[in-house]
Amino acid sequence: MALMRVDCYSEVLGLNTSLTVILPQRASSQIGMAGSAPAGDPPVLYLLHGLTDDDTIWLRRTSIERYVAPLGLAVVMPQVGRSFYCDEEHGNRYWTFLSEELPALCHDFFRLSDAREDTFVAGLSMGGYGAVKWALRDPDRFAAAASLSGALNVANRRHDPTHPLDPRVWHTVFGERAVAGTDDDTVALLDRYGADGTDGPALYVACGTEDFLYDDNRRFVDTARRRGVPLTVEFSPGAHDWAYWDATIQDVLEWLPLRHRPAGGA
Repeated sequence: MALMRVDCYSEVLGLNTSLTVILPQRASSQIGMAGSAPAGDPPVLYLLHGLTDDDTIWLRRTSIERYVAPLGLAVVMPQVGRSFYCDEEHGNRYWTFLSEELPALCHDFFRLSDAREDTFVAGLSMGGYGAVKWALRDPDRFAAAASLSGALNVANRRHDPTHPLDPRVWHTVFGERAVAGTDDDTVALLDRYGADGTDGPALYVACGTEDFLYDDNRRFVDTARRRGVPLTVEFSPGAHDWAYWDATIQDVLEWLPLRHRPAGGA
């Protein structure tokens, strides 16, 4: 694998930002790890971080580089602060950066496939919310999206007395506006799934049963099923921690509908 830390300027954000990127490399003589790369432009997984993290966190807390090495899969990990992958009410336009500028930058910098069937998104916690939101708002871009312990009911987080969203974060991101029923409400976005008569992206929802977001995930899944939205669900023992996410991202990689999964890959 080739590992890159990309420091670049964002026109949308008006500042320099960073990406961590893993690119596939064919290798057979490396001790302890074989690498695979497709003949053409590789498929790509956009992998999103959580509220307290940055673009380096997946690499630091998991073995994501080793997990994707045999798959011939590129991984793009952007940095968005505590934005909930939104155009912030009192901050910056991270949603526009994510959904418009980031794919264009990756196309310019790297030879990655831009075919829908080769494009995936996943994330944890805030990033799980971002992954589902991006896939439901831009279904023609993605073949599949996965949420790990996702904050899938942001509309109610502000008013939850047990685990409220930090009011400073809420004010910066959402101001005083209500989220319910808007494009930032993942539950409301379920109504768009397949609305144009085409298949939406495959959805995967995983959460530990000891996670404080478990009830939100269970309600999201129940709503999706009532609305006829197909999805793969994995609720199993686990907390809101990296032990759970390191194990679960391996399940997600095995689940991804890669068109050309190499022999011996995950």
